Amino acid sequence: MCGIIGYVGTERALPVVADGLHRLEYRGYDSAGIALCADSLSIYKSTGVVDDLTLPESSAATCAVGHTRWSTHGKPTDANAHPHTDCHGEIAVVHNGIIDNYESLKAELADHAFTSETDTEVVPHLIEEAWNGGDLTAAVESVVDRLDGSFAICVTAEGCDEIVAARRDSPLVVGHGETGSFVASDVPAFIEHTRRVSYLENGDVATLTPDDVAVTNGGDPVDRPVETVTWDAEAAEKGGYDHYMLKEIHEQPQALRQTLSGRLDAVNGEADLDLDLPEEYVRPLEEIQIVAAGTSYHAGMYARRLLEEYADVRVSVEIASEYEVTGGRDPERTLAVAVTQSGETADTLDAMRKASRAGARTLAVTNTVGSTAAREANHTVYIRAGPEIGVAATKTFAAQVVTLGLLTVELGRERRALSTAMASDLLERLRDVPGAIQQTLDREAAVREAAETYADADAFFFIGRRFGYPVALEGALKLKEISYEHAEGFAGGELKHGPLALVTEETPVLAVLTRGGEPSDLLNNVKEVESRGAPVVGCSSLPSASKYLDVELEVEALGVFEPLVANVYLQLFAYHVARLRGRSIDRPRNLAKSVTVK
Repeated sequence: MCGIIGYVGTERALPVVADGLHRLEYRGYDSAGIALCADSLSIYKSTGVVDDLTLPESSAATCAVGHTRWSTHGKPTDANAHPHTDCHGEIAVVHNGIIDNYESLKAELADHAFTSETDTEVVPHLIEEAWNGGDLTAAVESVVDRLDGSFAICVTAEGCDEIVAARRDSPLVVGHGETGSFVASDVPAFIEHTRRVSYLENGDVATLTPDDVAVTNGGDPVDRPVETVTWDAEAAEKGGYDHYMLKEIHEQPQALRQTLSGRLDAVNGEADLDLDLPEEYVRPLEEIQIVAAGTSYHAGMYARRLLEEYADVRVSVEIASEYEVTGGRDPERTLAVAVTQSGETADTLDAMRKASRAGARTLAVTNTVGSTAAREANHTVYIRAGPEIGVAATKTFAAQVVTLGLLTVELGRERRALSTAMASDLLERLRDVPGAIQQTLDREAAVREAAETYADADAFFFIGRRFGYPVALEGALKLKEISYEHAEGFAGGELKHGPLALVTEETPVLAVLTRGGEPSDLLNNVKEVESRGAPVVGCSSLPSASKYLDVELEVEALGVFEPLVANVYLQLFAYHVARLRGRSIDRPRNLAKSVTVK
């Protein structure tokens, strides 16, 4: 969750690290801090966002580490903010993750003075005992061997012109620049300075100096390939929009064109994701198990219906944190699909590893090249949505569904379950999704007006059927995440089995009245809530629905992908309700991007 940035080189480190922290605030914004390492170690930290830090106007330090926090152990306070130091203030540590055995380690350090409630603080004190001014890398290696749990750690120390970084189940990426070496939780932190990166693996310890990065694993030197990031710093900027979230909603047409580019042949009904799954494996495949969390879980729910209907394979979708390998499944005929935007979602990685240990093949559907999921899965498909900074996922949901739609066609054809004509039709509709979403975005003024009408409602209910049901869940999630208002999504048919008791004149209902979402049946549910006085906002491709809707938002004809287009209306509605309520849209309370803790 938290954001880490470190730099050691020939330039002044303060502006580099401070800028990197701003770029990482989507990973946490409870508190922030920087350690500057020159002749002595200087620590600056406080609660709040990076802009709340009181920093010196300038510093000669050319080595620094910084941190922006999402709290796990200890409330957001100045004392709990990172970096943490040893008893003498000579060692500074920033940490992402959870040290499971910190209490027992702390008990061993009874003669040390602790000043925070965090699990992290044991690390500098352990390094203090192991270091004694000698080899910092050796000291860090000896300490990380004693830590249980997940972590990404960066360490610097007084008198050392170097940073030592270590990772286990929490991401760290190294940047190789002309003026020095960088390390961070994510590439956007230093993309302005270099696009040449190396991704650290589990167990790696990296020593960064101004002109070199040396990596060991288990004490042995290892080489991590240097890759070139293809997007630039501008892609991670707001680009004139008030919020990253709004920018990313509007980026969806272009993002989906990138997702589709070079991957479909609508004339011949073929999709190609470069999966290299053997035909002898695909043809007798008995089950696909999709594991995911949050928005990615809703994308998986959408994909389940696509795969079952068009690829003729049984599909289960499980919340990753609840996943267990049970029952009489044949693992050799099971494909586990891990859907994760960041490729670092701890719950999803854990589920993918369980499936792998049981003998199933694994496929990662992710946005992040070099991520843990991409490295550990047997097969990987990238959704190619570009960087997403907003905490509330938007364009990556659409890109996940479109990618899984392509996967459906590819598997359906290989399994001989999908005719050329039907495959061509699906691919033509997929190809038309970016344009349909652009038409939806062009109607934003109507969504903003609806938000102004209903922003003060007591609660919001979202309903859908079939492909519209996961979109209803996703619409409710978006509104919850950024407006902090009560919102729930339901399968339309479930309203009369309990939730209808909550419907009043003060609870707007947002309905996904589109093909692919059983619109005729859902219209009956709309009539049910209308008769109870609830206002209805309908994302509709059903002409006969108009007279039952207080607000109608038109959806273009795209068959089973119409609910995906309707979802953009729901994203815009959530955004404008949150804006009208004065919420912190890009930094919703208690949340952060890339959930790397369980």
